[in-house]
Amino acid sequence: MNRRTNAFVVGGGPTGLAAAICLREKGFTVRIADGASPPIDKACGEGLMPDTVAALRRLGVKISPQDSFPLRGIRFVAGGVTIAADFSQDLGLGVRRTALHAGMLAQAEKVGVECMWNSPVTGLPGGGVQVRDRLFAADWIIGADGSRSRTRKWAGLEASKKRIPRYAFRTHFRRAPWSSYVEVYWSDHAQAYVTPVADNEVCLVVLSEQPNMRAEIIPALFPELTDRFPASMLIGTERGAITTTNRLHRVFRDNVVLVGDASGSVDAITGEGLNLGFQHALALPQFLDSGNLLAYQKIHRSLQFRPAIMAYFLSLLGRQKNLRDRIFRSFAADPSLFSNFLDLHLGHASRPRAALAATRLGWRFATC
Repeated sequence: MNRRTNAFVVGGGPTGLAAAICLREKGFTVRIADGASPPIDKACGEGLMPDTVAALRRLGVKISPQDSFPLRGIRFVAGGVTIAADFSQDLGLGVRRTALHAGMLAQAEKVGVECMWNSPVTGLPGGGVQVRDRLFAADWIIGADGSRSRTRKWAGLEASKKRIPRYAFRTHFRRAPWSSYVEVYWSDHAQAYVTPVADNEVCLVVLSEQPNMRAEIIPALFPELTDRFPASMLIGTERGAITTTNRLHRVFRDNVVLVGDASGSVDAITGEGLNLGFQHALALPQFLDSGNLLAYQKIHRSLQFRPAIMAYFLSLLGRQKNLRDRIFRSFAADPSLFSNFLDLHLGHASRPRAALAATRLGWRFATC
């Protein structure tokens, strides 16, 4: 048995590193283990919403301006209609996942987190953590190993409510961004997300319930993008991932606590996955300190509620063309409604303001 640690984090992605940083800054001794080697990549849209950028600042994480691109807001394009809204409180940030991971790892090492890479966790015997042939004792085990979490399975926390899985395929192109917005192009069977991640690089993600909707379908489904992404500009290879909305009945058992996608996920269409993981990480230390994990679960559920509702609504727009067309025409007829929708999506709208916006949208919907 190796020396005991206060907190052992299983999973060294952004959420695991965020949890490790938060716990270390509260005085916990922290060890983190992952079977991969840094920087860890993942197929994602690489656009960070303003609250996610603010959480990175709270964590002390620095991202070089050369490795990122400031994002002004969100633009939707569908059926000849274009609608856009700026973020009301701050800028977002486009950044390659590998650059984000490198910045977070640097901060984790700076605050004294002990990192174990190329070290897959193979079990949780007796409340400890098995890493190959080594057993580590831990007061707390933090499961941050993603949507297919083995920590969740080992702790017996698998029971959940799942929605239809969707498939995401990500590519990068060497070209200057033409917009400072995250642009979402809608078709009947897929959405294409375009995110600037540097002055000379753009990320493209195709998201669909059908597993064959890869970058090559762009000309057929998204003719507006055909000339913007020629094969000659492609960088590297395409990466794929599965995304879904998944809510757990419980996020802790004994000394095991889950954060991020391991604790329940929201569809990538929301752009809120990382922010949720960071909010879990920021909230966690006080509840481990007090041992009040029921309070952590309550906070966790409140954090998941709004993104889960928005995931359902956006997924519905993706499946229902007539509904999508009427909603988008309503937004186009009254652009302030889309600004209100974006604020609601990001949790920046009060309940009275949200109710008023919903009433106005209903009226526009009935008349468009």
